Amino acid sequence: MSASDLHVTVESRLRAVGQRYTPKRRTLVGVLERARKPLSIGEIVSGRTRLPQSSIYRNLAALEHAGVVRRVVTDEEFGRYELTEDLTEHHHHLICSNCGKVEDVTIPEPVESTVDATIDRLARKSGFAEVSHRLDLIGTCSDCAAGTAGA
Repeated sequence: MSASDLHVTVESRLRAVGQRYTPKRRTLVGVLERARKPLSIGEIVSGRTRLPQSSIYRNLAALEHAGVVRRVVTDEEFGRYELTEDLTEHHHHLICSNCGKVEDVTIPEPVESTVDATIDRLARKSGFAEVSHRLDLIGTCSDCAAGTAGA
């Protein structure tokens, strides 16, 4: 999706829930688009957005409510945020249970197709229709395994 298409879509989604696409929200969407990985509030603040932390929380909540942003839950006390997959691309996450680092990963198409088919079969068997999936793999990143995280 092009940047202009992204902003048109975001504006439309916000309008659909009675919200405006303010300059602060546009800035947040741009930060998340450029990051290409889930970001914590601290990472957004330190990225020189010139937005107060309280404003970031409020605006992320509005963007999440409008279906623009999703919260990625990690073992940390705080979440990380990214644009929803329908605005970017389908992917999964590798999450370090020690330092909270999150990396986006894509699975080869044959494996993804098998996962989709298996999930669809399980969902139908349980009486669910139209399911999707998110796969978060929890482990230890190479820096933590080597004892170099935060060093």
